[in-house]
Amino acid sequence: MTEIKYDVKRGADIYRLILYSRLRSWILRGIIKRDEAIVWRSGLSGWRKPEDLEELKPYFKQKYEEDLKRDKQITQPIFFPKRRIGNILIIDDEEDLCWLLSNILRAKGYNVIIANNISEGVARLKESPDLVFLDLKLPDGEGMNILPKIKEINSETLVTVISAYGSAEKREKAMKEGVCSFIDKPFTEETILSLLSRFLRKS
Repeated sequence: MTEIKYDVKRGADIYRLILYSRLRSWILRGIIKRDEAIVWRSGLSGWRKPEDLEELKPYFKQKYEEDLKRDKQITQPIFFPKRRIGNILIIDDEEDLCWLLSNILRAKGYNVIIANNISEGVARLKESPDLVFLDLKLPDGEGMNILPKIKEINSETLVTVISAYGSAEKREKAMKEGVCSFIDKPFTEETILSLLSRFLRKS
């Protein structure tokens, strides 16, 4: 079956021609939210909000239900005294996720550093991150393998795991090894900001 193609427009941004599967993925990841974009495809008489299209409504509904469920399941962070945060390091190989998370954090005034694998992550530790968002599965190994190095360089650095492969066992193990919180993918902006407000104080 031929993929449906859409033109996507965000505000004054240029149009981006994407496939149905890509647009669906962006909705489920929270990259495109309600009232954030308009789309056009052949057969439409003009631009439409994606949440108004019958073929896309199920994905907005699924995202909403997943967000409600996830917000109830976020592992409560261990208590840490609130502290000033300037630099935040994201270690994750998903470009869309890094783009989304870095935009959320930069909009709140944080300096964001990005690494896409363990090797890059180790190299960027020299930039003294106060907080690390760490993926569990990276191209060159398990994300938790970098945790001892993070703590060796600065024992005060906070680490939050972000993963699509979370389980009760992995959460418990991560907490025992010094991770302060564990968030499932995909996540929402509200989830990230709510988590930050619990134990961080922006510089």
